[in-house]
Amino acid sequence: MKTRSRYLKKERTRQCNCIIVDDEPPAIKILASYVEWVPQLTLVGTCKNAFEALATLREHQVDLIFLDIHMPKLIGTEMLKTLPHPPRVIFTTAHKDFAIEAFELDALDYLLKPISFERFVKAVNKFCRIEEMKAPAPAQAQGFVYFRADRKMIKVFLDDILYIESFKDYIVIRLKTDEPIRIKQALNSVENMLPRASFMRIHRSYLVSVDKITAFTKTDIEIGRTELPIGRSYAKAFRQWTSDRFDLPEGVEERD
Repeated sequence: MKTRSRYLKKERTRQCNCIIVDDEPPAIKILASYVEWVPQLTLVGTCKNAFEALATLREHQVDLIFLDIHMPKLIGTEMLKTLPHPPRVIFTTAHKDFAIEAFELDALDYLLKPISFERFVKAVNKFCRIEEMKAPAPAQAQGFVYFRADRKMIKVFLDDILYIESFKDYIVIRLKTDEPIRIKQALNSVENMLPRASFMRIHRSYLVSVDKITAFTKTDIEIGRTELPIGRSYAKAFRQWTSDRFDLPEGVEERD
């Protein structure tokens, strides 16, 4: 039996998170069904308006937005303008009038409803090609990454990283051997640089080296003497990771 997967390019692209933002449930249903056929994409949320989308973007690392334009209170193009570092965007709309503005906002593509699966895949393949071109050499292969700090590039070995903490406009890399490194970079950007098998986002503010976790409950983890919370929206993924990796006894409780 032939499947729609024959339309997809055989590119070696990392798994990317996407969300769908549309005020029409049938449109969300169609796009979600299309995403299911694309092995490079993981759907982490569907949103009925721009405000739900902004909340989702605060809670999740998102690489790609399928964004409608005409929505209540705040239209898609105006929502995009509020984001200081927006993900890639593919507009999905029934209106031709906003195409010029959309591309001025660096939209990746502009899909007019009704959207065929072939047209959807063409847009996604464009996204995958861009991701492939910008991807750095695999960190797991070279064992280190470079960060820009104090007007120089600093080499950091992956095995030295304990966890990374995000603040308002900078992050701090906590190391086992040296003083912490403070850099101006988004946590989402750093997460994309690191191997996902070795590093896990447990909170909107924390990215941890999984091999450095010394203890955990349902609500927090410990790295040595440091206790870090597990964010509510990351708890399911963390439970899945622990169940896949360990044969745990029943009764892991929340901390008092």
